[in-house]
Amino acid sequence: MRNLTKLGSYISNRIGKAIADHNLIEDKDKILVAVSGGKDSLSLLKLLNERRKWAPIDYELFAVHIETDFRCAGCVHTQKLKKIFEGHGMPYHFEKIKIRGKNKTISHKPSFALKKTPQAELSCFWCSWNRRKALFTLAEKFGCRKVAFGHHQDDINETLLLNMFYHGEFSAMNPRQELFGGKIVIIRPLCYVGEDMLRKFAKESKFPSQLCKCPNSRISKRRMFKDFINDVEKDCPYVKLNIFRSIGRVNEEYTKINKINARGGEYDGTESCEGGDKEEKRVSLLR
Repeated sequence: MRNLTKLGSYISNRIGKAIADHNLIEDKDKILVAVSGGKDSLSLLKLLNERRKWAPIDYELFAVHIETDFRCAGCVHTQKLKKIFEGHGMPYHFEKIKIRGKNKTISHKPSFALKKTPQAELSCFWCSWNRRKALFTLAEKFGCRKVAFGHHQDDINETLLLNMFYHGEFSAMNPRQELFGGKIVIIRPLCYVGEDMLRKFAKESKFPSQLCKCPNSRISKRRMFKDFINDVEKDCPYVKLNIFRSIGRVNEEYTKINKINARGGEYDGTESCEGGDKEEKRVSLLR
């Protein structure tokens, strides 16, 4: 029996299409769902859990929240999220890691260890990389081959523009990404869902308004591009859909520019306007 509103059913159908198009979930999968506590991950968790009631395949969900020492002072994730997870009747785990400490852990070994960095200088890459390292380690520990993230269509659009503007490459987020020779598979079931829909669904579902915010969220480059796209949308209502569609509509007849760097000569793939390793910088853009 489907216990969803009209909006919930629509989003669930978009998730179902993404699953079918990209083979995101298979029979007998055990999926670690990364739950930050925001509207996106909570919506994903609820809808994947609801779909288990009628989906033609059988899969398990395991909710994980990574708690770091880089957060706002009013963060109350643990208390709120524990109630939500138990309400869904699913297994869960809270993992504490240090982002700013040096060679120390808050919880058990192995160490997800890190460097001392002033809050204002802590990069998205450093925080994201260590959260993901913890998630991948826990996925292996608890026997979950797949890790589900709550990235939605707007996240993918923003990543595409970030990579184009700052790193000179046309790349975004894949709905399905195999890592470590297929030992871990990242899936993004919300890839066909816009953020506005998730915001409405979260309000409709009476999720906690915002358990915690990244202290640097208002000054991030991702926020800058979110505002940029929203401004363009006032003149071009379909800009978000058009950006998303462009990923699968690369016209090779009109993209035959030679790979050269700013100084001339063959492009070696290592430069960006921020400098540093290209792959490291690209990963840093992922939330």
